[in-house]
Amino acid sequence: MSVDQTSWESAVRHLFEDAYPYDATGPRRHEDWVLDVLALMARVPDPRGWVGLDDAAQNPEREGFPTYPFAVHAPEYVAQRLKEIDRKSAENLLLALTDDCCTLSNLARFTESEEELRTMACTILERYGDNASYHTNVNRSGHVPGTLDFTTSHWGYSPLSVYSEDCGLIVVSDTEVGMFWNFSDY
Repeated sequence: MSVDQTSWESAVRHLFEDAYPYDATGPRRHEDWVLDVLALMARVPDPRGWVGLDDAAQNPEREGFPTYPFAVHAPEYVAQRLKEIDRKSAENLLLALTDDCCTLSNLARFTESEEELRTMACTILERYGDNASYHTNVNRSGHVPGTLDFTTSHWGYSPLSVYSEDCGLIVVSDTEVGMFWNFSDY
């Protein structure tokens, strides 16, 4: 099943508009997709022209620092901080990124049911197809390798930004790389 622009943009906007997000997609141009992630951090345009969310886009801090709020890092630094997760964990992570603290308790602020919100997360992931891979900087390992456990209160992350906390999901397909990130500064 293929997702259309209106459905994808609506799901992104609804889930993440109350967070401090950077949600964007860029083209996949390199075998080493981390290079495409770095291009996304520098605001490469969406290959389909679809609109994501970028709360920092107009921030004066970006003048002279185009990756803001992402810190400038070498590809090796970024690659070491990302680990692959399964699709179900990616769905849960998208839902956890809807507000601060990267937790599924964030869903309580929505009027929709968890099932309706999960459908929106699936709509977002559908853009990248069934063969996409999923990567995160969140360290909340589940009992099965490649999964995240959102029932534990003990977790960490490997920050990639100038903020004290940033958590995100990277989706990699053969043709596109999506980035869904949330920032907090406590």
